[in-house]
Amino acid sequence: MPKTSWAQRLRETKFEKGMLDKGQKTGTWEYYGYTPSGEKVVVQRYNYDTRRLAYFRPGPDVMCHTEVSPGKWSYVRLDQPPIFIGSDVALAEYTSRLVYPPRAQEQNIQGKVLVAFLIDTLGNISGHRLVQRIGGGCDEEALRVARTVPAQWVPARLGSRAVAVEYELPLNFRLSQP
Repeated sequence: MPKTSWAQRLRETKFEKGMLDKGQKTGTWEYYGYTPSGEKVVVQRYNYDTRRLAYFRPGPDVMCHTEVSPGKWSYVRLDQPPIFIGSDVALAEYTSRLVYPPRAQEQNIQGKVLVAFLIDTLGNISGHRLVQRIGGGCDEEALRVARTVPAQWVPARLGSRAVAVEYELPLNFRLSQP
């Protein structure tokens, strides 16, 4: 067993577990989710030393807009969807940073804004665009927040190869009820 330096420590929360070395994630980390019955399950294992996904819990089977060959896009079922390192819980941390625009509040505008962006074969993201709008400043705010999501994605896979996909990120605007 490797010797732990004074700068290494275990970090364990409700949603993740792994070693930190001088504040940086190192080794294999586990990310957790919860079933509808409340059971804690591993949804992802990611090795930060090798930068490789070791495990992911398959989700629902969905069609994804994918570059199946250079310049040719089609909706297909992927063998592995694009995966945000740290799970959907970590991704939700970014989407929770929405600031409700005052104009939208005054006009009682609520709903879902859908922002699409490209995740390439290296896990980089680009080309953010609005797919579904609701107005009142919400569209611009959703785009601003989507652009803060870091490029920490494991690319989608079709067979044994990484493929570029268009990912759609929903951002919800709901006014609290009095």
